[in-house]
Amino acid sequence: MIEIERKFLVLSDGFISAAFSKKRIVQGYLNSNPERTVRVRIKTDKAYLTIKGKGNETGTTRLEWEREIAVSDAEKLLTICESGIIDKIRHEVKVGNHIFEVDVFSGDNEGLIIAEIELQSEDEVFEKPHWLGKEVTNDQRFYNAFLSNFPFKDW
Repeated sequence: MIEIERKFLVLSDGFISAAFSKKRIVQGYLNSNPERTVRVRIKTDKAYLTIKGKGNETGTTRLEWEREIAVSDAEKLLTICESGIIDKIRHEVKVGNHIFEVDVFSGDNEGLIIAEIELQSEDEVFEKPHWLGKEVTNDQRFYNAFLSNFPFKDW
């Protein structure tokens, strides 16, 4: 139930040709408080309810609990979420021994592209592709819960 993840801005669309998977994600927040976010997500033909705790000092590690739920239930839950639904296309890209999830946002967050990588430990070494930019792991502005309330278009 612990997630170790780092986030980066993306410099170019160089990841697209290397992607082995591409899926649309629509998600909303029942609670966007950074102490404990509660997210509803539909990822193509599957849906999930996720609870995330507050990150540690580096923002890299936090508690994450996730369960698959029926898509019909997720669609109903999305109708009662806080305003600011997140809509994005996720590209999965294998780089070395890791998989980067590269999110290309649309709607109110259009123009933002963020890459995430899940690790086994905070100090795990990983290969950085040429399209990977500045690390934003500990910058709350790049968390989806924040983006749902303060969209990228308003920055």
